[in-house]
Amino acid sequence: MTKYRAAILTVSDSVCAGSRVDRSGPAVAEVLEKNGWEIAERTAVPDEMTAITSALWELCSRSPALIVTVGGTGLAERDVTPEATRAVITREITGLAEQMRRVGTNSTPRAILSRALAGISGKTIILNLPGSPKGAVESLLSVIGVLEHAADLIAGDTQHPENSG
Repeated sequence: MTKYRAAILTVSDSVCAGSRVDRSGPAVAEVLEKNGWEIAERTAVPDEMTAITSALWELCSRSPALIVTVGGTGLAERDVTPEATRAVITREITGLAEQMRRVGTNSTPRAILSRALAGISGKTIILNLPGSPKGAVESLLSVIGVLEHAADLIAGDTQHPENSG
């Protein structure tokens, strides 16, 4: 069985400055690995539109099935990950973001303040997750079960599983 390849992009001024250890990126990597994904790359950039966009384009050029961004999805002025993602994707996958917010409200009503989105760039899914380790893991777990099928569809394998209802 071929493993699906994923890249993780942590978006955080404090992680890039070295004033905070990235706990969310490793937590997301652990979930992906436990679900059969190969982590091809992990990197971090500050909360800056050009840095995020450039990193996303660079990661997309290596053709992972999935890029997960962690952080920068809230309402603060420097939270620009969704805008950077929108500049790179050609189509949104609205259901993924809707599901993450829906499940997130089981833990906190603040989940509805997330501006996270998901979309497609070339043959790559880009998925925005919140910056907290708990929020990132819960959000990823809420959609992990469909990501391989989504990656297959984007790659051109349009056969649907027997139990896809």
